[in-house]
Amino acid sequence: MTIERIRAASERLARHARVTPLLSSPFLDEIADRRVLIKAECLQHTGSFKYRGARAALSALDTQTLSRGVIAFSSGNHAQGVARAAQELAAPAVIVMPSDAPALKIANTRALGAEVVLYDRATEDRNAIGAELAATRGLTLVKPFDDPEVIAGQGTCGLEIAEQARARGITEAEVLVCCGGGGLSAGIALALEAEAPGLRLRTVEPEGFDDVARSLAAGEITPHGRPEAGLCDAVLTPAPGTLTFPVLARLAGPGLAVSDTDVLHAMALAFQRLKVVAEPGGAVALAAALFSPEVEADTVIVTISGGNVEASVFARALETL
Repeated sequence: MTIERIRAASERLARHARVTPLLSSPFLDEIADRRVLIKAECLQHTGSFKYRGARAALSALDTQTLSRGVIAFSSGNHAQGVARAAQELAAPAVIVMPSDAPALKIANTRALGAEVVLYDRATEDRNAIGAELAATRGLTLVKPFDDPEVIAGQGTCGLEIAEQARARGITEAEVLVCCGGGGLSAGIALALEAEAPGLRLRTVEPEGFDDVARSLAAGEITPHGRPEAGLCDAVLTPAPGTLTFPVLARLAGPGLAVSDTDVLHAMALAFQRLKVVAEPGGAVALAAALFSPEVEADTVIVTISGGNVEASVFARALETL
């Protein structure tokens, strides 16, 4: 992984991915007792940063490979990103999704033209299902985070953060990033290393599913060992990736974990003060900025990485106000 690969992805994404805003609210600053700036990736195409990595990966494929189609495994946001990118590039897309994924994410993936194959994550092996489909149809696998081009695409978010921070005169800050397998975190960390070395990245995960934080503390990949089911479905992965972890081990500060209660409250505050809709997994970094005693920086930049939330879950969040 290099900054040159991220810059190349940025060129391919130009005029396709949105440059998402860096938002602020004095009300949130007061709650956090620090300056909080929010990178609103929930306003990206398909409602999450995943479009960046998907478009970067698919646009790096040759025409013949694209024509055969792509396959991806996802509980929702990567699914939608791949479906949208495939639709734009006229490539067939098959998405293998757990049957208990949020209904909104399944519906959106189908609406973007992808074929959705559902599986029971308790009794079926998605890797076996995907391998058979890929072999039978000649499909190319687009991994959700442990792929160089996907990481590069996510890194374009980091290029934007560096530029937007520079425009505000910010040279030192902690950058809190919602983290599952580490694709967004690793990409942003690499971009910041080159473009804004005074900005230090820290990963944020839900309590109990903080495999990246545990891995960073242990110095080696350490799975959390729990079933991948919970409120913050978008960031529930068993362990960081083999490509993402070495980047984070070199560049990231100590990982953070937040409670579901704080996540729901952060979602409500994002809506109330920013008029932004965040899904639970997309709000973990904001929850850390607002409520974690382990965050001590005077200025923090946080990602709201996704906004694809079901109405019932969003209603639960609003009840915390």
